[in-house]
Amino acid sequence: MDDAHMQIGEVAARTELSLRTIRHYEEVGLVIPSARSQGGFRLYTETDVTRLMVIRRMKPLGFTLDEMRDLLDITDRLDAAPPAESTEREALLQRMGTYEQAAARKIEDLRTQLTRAEDFAATLRSRLRKAPGEDTAPSTASART
Repeated sequence: MDDAHMQIGEVAARTELSLRTIRHYEEVGLVIPSARSQGGFRLYTETDVTRLMVIRRMKPLGFTLDEMRDLLDITDRLDAAPPAESTEREALLQRMGTYEQAAARKIEDLRTQLTRAEDFAATLRSRLRKAPGEDTAPSTASART
């Protein structure tokens, strides 16, 4: 399942992230390539791609690198934690719930911004549709001069 390794170019194409961005996420410790080829090329697995997709989805919502790192840590621990450790699991799920709530708030803020942007664009379209000759006040004033 996690055996197939991909080079960074394929990962970039699949995640729609630039090579530079993927390398940056490696430098800050968010996604470390699972392996290196004999030639030194970074090799990634499906798990690495999944992590990059989480980051890609968090970024437009304004989450910081530390928050991304924390959420990835939560998901890693949830995936690795045996079900018997229910107290730790519950604490991790609670922390994850905090991120879900923050994401919901950020989405609402983005919806508000989008509505305002659409209203602004509609106002501009409306003004552009108005032919310059329809407004007679300026031409009347210049005719009096």
